[in-house]
Amino acid sequence: MNYKSAEATTPLLVGNGLPDYKHITHDEVSKQIPKLLKILNDKFTNFESVINNNLDSKKILTWEEIMDNLHDINESLRWSWGVVSHLNGVCNSNEFRSAYAEQQPEIIRFINRVGQSKVLYNALNDLLNKSKKSLDETQIRIIEAEIVSMDQRGVGLDSEKQKQFNIDSARLGELSTNFSNNVLDATKEWSLLLNQKSEVEGLPRRALEILAKRAHDNGDVNQKDNSKPTPEKGPWRVGLESPTYIPFMTYCSNRSLREVVYKAHVQRASEGNLDNQENIKEILILRRRQAKRLGYINWAELSLATKMAKDVATVEKLLEELRSAAYLCAKKEIKELQIYAESKGFNESSEIAPWDIIFWAEKLKEERFNLNQEELRPWFPLPNVLDGLFKLSEKLFGIKIEAADGEAPIWDPEVRYFRVKDSNNSLLASFFLDPYSRPENKRGGAWMDECLNRNKLKNGEIVLPVAYLVCNQTPPVEDKPSLMSFEEVRTLFHEFGHGLQHMLTTVDYPQAAGINNVEWDAVELPSQFMENWCFDKQTLLNISSHWETGNKLPEKEFKKIEKSRNFNSGLATLRQVHFALTDIRLHSVWDEESKLTPDEIRREIAISTTIIPPINEDNFLCAFSHIFAGGYSAGYYSYKWAEVLSADAFSAFEEVGLSKDSEIRSIGRKFRETILSLGGSLSPDIIFELFRGRSAKTDALIRHSGLNKNDSNSN
Repeated sequence: MNYKSAEATTPLLVGNGLPDYKHITHDEVSKQIPKLLKILNDKFTNFESVINNNLDSKKILTWEEIMDNLHDINESLRWSWGVVSHLNGVCNSNEFRSAYAEQQPEIIRFINRVGQSKVLYNALNDLLNKSKKSLDETQIRIIEAEIVSMDQRGVGLDSEKQKQFNIDSARLGELSTNFSNNVLDATKEWSLLLNQKSEVEGLPRRALEILAKRAHDNGDVNQKDNSKPTPEKGPWRVGLESPTYIPFMTYCSNRSLREVVYKAHVQRASEGNLDNQENIKEILILRRRQAKRLGYINWAELSLATKMAKDVATVEKLLEELRSAAYLCAKKEIKELQIYAESKGFNESSEIAPWDIIFWAEKLKEERFNLNQEELRPWFPLPNVLDGLFKLSEKLFGIKIEAADGEAPIWDPEVRYFRVKDSNNSLLASFFLDPYSRPENKRGGAWMDECLNRNKLKNGEIVLPVAYLVCNQTPPVEDKPSLMSFEEVRTLFHEFGHGLQHMLTTVDYPQAAGINNVEWDAVELPSQFMENWCFDKQTLLNISSHWETGNKLPEKEFKKIEKSRNFNSGLATLRQVHFALTDIRLHSVWDEESKLTPDEIRREIAISTTIIPPINEDNFLCAFSHIFAGGYSAGYYSYKWAEVLSADAFSAFEEVGLSKDSEIRSIGRKFRETILSLGGSLSPDIIFELFRGRSAKTDALIRHSGLNKNDSNSN
């Protein structure tokens, strides 16, 4: 793959190859995006003119004349605005976010122009109706998806309704950005300085190192002797980003401080200048209004029109099946925690509170399974985890992954670059890995995104896919590499699964290559599938290597992880069901005339989906970025929907025996040739049946979760 530098043109308008990240500044965004939009508007005007001329002459336009030209325009925008969006997530600054926010309305305006072009819409329908016999199944699916997308962008609205639709679309984009920025700023701005050893009692050394580093980065000094922060003497600064928040809530013995930190976490972006509550209401109102303009009852119906689950009732049926399987189990788990805590001196007159759950769960897990999560970290240094992950991918999918650091431009010194090759050494794809938390300029969470999509050009050349894999795991401290928690290992495997579907596609149409044109509730299948391998003995031994001794994870430690897999799985399942039900009902039931606020609806749902109700201060919705600033609106259920698919897919490997390498390789190749290869070229139902030989069942997920359907009951 050739990387074109800024010598030929501005780095933001190159339009192909790997972006020159370091030279794509906020100034470049402000100057060059308007130029790009001018170019693209002119191109689209000419494109419409060509279509009109041909339609007037009764000529039937070909796929190449319509879809290839449309893709060229869309790809120019995706490439340039895609890198801007990427940098806004991983190198955020006040200047860059201002430039992003300034250009976003114009981006949305152009997208709406294309999506509302009646000329293009008529040409697509003409192509589908008159040339269907000359199109293959993938081309038909792509055109049909494009038509639905245009329907949902308001192509059929009259001019006045379309004008208001576009105003609201721009406003929704602005609100989404505001929501995300508020969460980032609220997370970044809150922290708590601790000076007394008693305030960090119970925290392991690694956590103290991170908190001391946070204090050092903040310019804090030891009160007693004005010295720099150290893990032993402090001071220590705890924040709301995962690498400091989770260890603190898991290990800090000081209950009152856990309460303070927990309440700060669940109140993020819910007060002052960063309050998202009005943003939430306006987003929900505008989404519902947009859906009704398009002829849908509500936003949930609009969202589900392009997913595997076709209506709200189907979604709620799945969630209720999982809820009823998990509820009594979760109730028992909380009771066990209460009894255990009381046996260890917890005040019997007090009920377990939300800020107690992680703390006492970790202690009970440690005692029950003799498993200490922090003591496992030394066996999971990032370099070894990557090596084991790559070996697993080689075994399953017949690929080789090689480091290629220095061969591509990067946006941060810690970013790495890798090449993916086939067994015959031919290049298949590449990916960037941005592994560490940077709370000062990088949004939280983990994600995979597209840098380049697979595409077969007119000259026969194949553009190979390139992925962004972004995590927020614990960074290296002093002389230690990044020592990963087991959850961080699972997160890396999860995002790599997304990356595999993007990189191993064999579809030559970019509109359906990789994750493109894959129904949203199936897109988590490969990612959750890869997580299952974290509990496979051979895989775990391959990814583990003590950072000091090089020893593999002891057999007894693997047994502990295996036995603890379903620890508190009832609570974990209920938590996801709670989020998913809240999402689907906010987008199907709530409107501005509702007597209940969005938060009150969430609390009503919590009656049957939580064992400990949300506290009064809990404003979780104000930081629920998945549905208010991401792509999961009326789609958060997708995690559980796809988990059914992924668990059933993994059970195909279990059925032949995970230790039987030849059989595993054979099934792995089949998984690659279907689910990873075919992307959005066929419906997920068909692709799953090609792999599994039948449709998916929930049995494997309930078994993997340790939930017994026969012993379950509703609340």
